[in-house]
Amino acid sequence: MPITIDDLRRFTIARTFPKPATLNRALQSMGFVQADPIRAPARAQDLILRHRVNDYHAGDLERRYTSLDVEEDFFINYGYVTRSLQSLMHPRPALRQRKAKLLLDFVRERGVVHPREVDEHFAHGTVTNYWGGSSNATTHLLDAMHYAGMLRIVRREKGIRVYAEHKHEPVPRNAAERRARMDALVDVVVRIYAPLPGSSLSYYVRRLRYAVPQWQKELPGALQRAKERLSHARVGNVDWYWPTAENINDQSVDEAVRLVAPFDPAVHDRKRFELFWGWTYRFEAYTPISKRKLGYYAMPLLWRDRVIGWANLSVKNGALTHDLGYVSAPPLDRTYKRELEGEIERMRIFLQPKVG
Repeated sequence: MPITIDDLRRFTIARTFPKPATLNRALQSMGFVQADPIRAPARAQDLILRHRVNDYHAGDLERRYTSLDVEEDFFINYGYVTRSLQSLMHPRPALRQRKAKLLLDFVRERGVVHPREVDEHFAHGTVTNYWGGSSNATTHLLDAMHYAGMLRIVRREKGIRVYAEHKHEPVPRNAAERRARMDALVDVVVRIYAPLPGSSLSYYVRRLRYAVPQWQKELPGALQRAKERLSHARVGNVDWYWPTAENINDQSVDEAVRLVAPFDPAVHDRKRFELFWGWTYRFEAYTPISKRKLGYYAMPLLWRDRVIGWANLSVKNGALTHDLGYVSAPPLDRTYKRELEGEIERMRIFLQPKVG
């Protein structure tokens, strides 16, 4: 039987939301969880993990960070990566300027440093940050050294990164090892976001330039090899790709309502979103209020294998409130109403501090 867009959509939901596991197992299975600082009502990394981890509460990842086999780093976006994935991306080119060397010597001497200690010692001044505002220059340099792989984030204190020196294995010795690493990185991307239209696969592979800036020239070859080895099918006029070992006939979709983060793997690819669900979803947190159509942090509302609308959630006076929007009329199905109420209750529990 030919593969249809319905098959691909059900396959996506079935593989994207496996049976919940422990936090460490979920992280190892995914390899990468995108992070975002906005809390509306919780950070993206927590909203992503709540669907995939048993008894997960907002903030668990940060609270348990030091006991988990993960590091903060940049993959296709900034987030949390397993150490095995991080080892594929490094060593990146080190910073050679004198200030970086002096700062690294300072970190080595102290062992673990808070940015405040660094600033008090060096007083580097301020620089213009990514958003056009003013950032502390030592903080900016610490960020750059972290990205380069010279430092790692040991923990966070009230959201502020605390650093230590980071050492990596030597540079791959030959072209074959480099290609093997590139193929492994592409496989992680595909494992997280598949099935992918061909144009989206190309987009995600290009995003690996942030993971391995030292090997950008390897990306076209890695993309071509991926298209040759991955399972694929042409549906309509679109080529789709997914991991070879996975059976597209595995389409068991739960009778469930899920409120998902704007960066959740289920909805991350906006092109696929439109192909699957026939409407345009946009993340509007940085859109002027007058131009917003869905809301500041509108979360896609998934019912079975359909994204039928969105929800804006907020906590007021300790109570969770929700405002729902629908692409068309809301389902009249009693099961939908029951599952929606269950999802709102799960969200309420997720936002409560964990006891014990």
